[in-house]
Amino acid sequence: MLIIDDVSKQNLLIIMTKLLISLLRPLFFAGMIAMIASSCTMVDNKDQKALSYGTCEGCHTDLDHLKLVYTPDEGEPVGGCGGTVTPREPYDRVFMDPESSGYESYKSSVHAGLGCVGCHNGNDYESDKDKAHSGDFLSHPSEEYNDKCGKCHADQVSGFSTNLHHGVGQKDKVAKRSGLSGHAAFADLPEHQIEGYDANCAICHGTCGNCHVVRPSADAGGLMNSHDFNPEPDMLATCVKCHSSRGGHAYLGLGSGTVPDAHLTEAQYDCLNCHTGTELHGNGEVVDHRYEYADLPTCTQCHQNLSGVGNDGKIYHEEHGDDFNCQVCHSQDYNSCGSCHVHIEGARVPAYLDFKIALNPLQNPDANHNFPMALVRLTPGAPDNFDYYTGEDYSNFNAFPIYNYTTPHNIIKVTSRTVADASRSNCFLNCHIRNEGGEFINKDLYLFMDVLEEPWQVSSTGFMTVDGELPTGWFIDATK
Repeated sequence: MLIIDDVSKQNLLIIMTKLLISLLRPLFFAGMIAMIASSCTMVDNKDQKALSYGTCEGCHTDLDHLKLVYTPDEGEPVGGCGGTVTPREPYDRVFMDPESSGYESYKSSVHAGLGCVGCHNGNDYESDKDKAHSGDFLSHPSEEYNDKCGKCHADQVSGFSTNLHHGVGQKDKVAKRSGLSGHAAFADLPEHQIEGYDANCAICHGTCGNCHVVRPSADAGGLMNSHDFNPEPDMLATCVKCHSSRGGHAYLGLGSGTVPDAHLTEAQYDCLNCHTGTELHGNGEVVDHRYEYADLPTCTQCHQNLSGVGNDGKIYHEEHGDDFNCQVCHSQDYNSCGSCHVHIEGARVPAYLDFKIALNPLQNPDANHNFPMALVRLTPGAPDNFDYYTGEDYSNFNAFPIYNYTTPHNIIKVTSRTVADASRSNCFLNCHIRNEGGEFINKDLYLFMDVLEEPWQVSSTGFMTVDGELPTGWFIDATK
């Protein structure tokens, strides 16, 4: 009989225990992996890594999980001049599709290297949504653009505080019409008026992310392409969503009886061919309107020697090149807005195509826009714009006219005003006013006092009407 002493027994037990552990270890780890996988989202990205729900990406790359934890929107969809937008579900707005090219592009970008909390703050590695979004969490980091964007993009951010895309010009108009000094005093407006502005006017204004990462609020917001950063915003997906009424509607030729702009059909230009980053980001100058920017694109930057005496030899350019902006001859009928109540119902008078030539309303025109006369468009301004929120009219509505200097993006070479016979010598018949037996031909092209129907329209805009400013011969009855 084999006799095993106590020491040998102890050694044998140790050996058997180790053997048992080595046999059970694969089963143990397989079970652990299965348990972890049951609470994780497996994402087939190029790194082939599993993303846990305890990470920002783990949650935001799993649409089914987002549908379980999302918070429904409160209140009505946004409105504004463009009308109510089609809403997008909250979970769709924040979903990063792991199979999309946009997500792959984002993951290989320098922005991904910053990590989610590098821009959004909050807490990574938290499976609880409230904890992950707690503290100083930012859903839209570029709202704090100086800190979040400016550290790397200092040149672009340096002038953004006065950028018109940031709403400075519009805030200036609202504040001055309300009797305040300007956009710097916007925060002093009544709380409900600011609420009305944010719910309506502000949907087409934003910060860096609204052009480069997410859809504009006017298109219901949300990630544009699975969090990819687009250095050059897409014309249709971004620019036109905000500039729909004027830029997109006109440039694409969507109005009844209009055709697309020649710069689109003949040159295939998009917005950035003319509008540079410097202009769009702002230069720190406080301006009332975009035409005060010194680096704004002009027609003559490409079409040189077309205006003034000694030009290309065309009699029309030589005769009128210094009298009014190019659009007076080369724009098609243009989209004008009716007056607007600022609340969920949006515009109370539908937009319509029109054409009006008036005295140049710019108070301080620079050399690029210093014409005696110009094309103008009606804007949605009325004394009671904010009475839904404030219960009272603007106190200083006359600070601005209801017609604005405009440069439509609906240019074509031959318009209803430039078309002529084979000799090309009588296009004035389609533009100059003439009296034929008491009927004034072409009068509807001009902004006369009788176009202004309300007393407040006359008091704010009468100074730019053409009454008494046109040649007297235009009004003499040619039939007598």
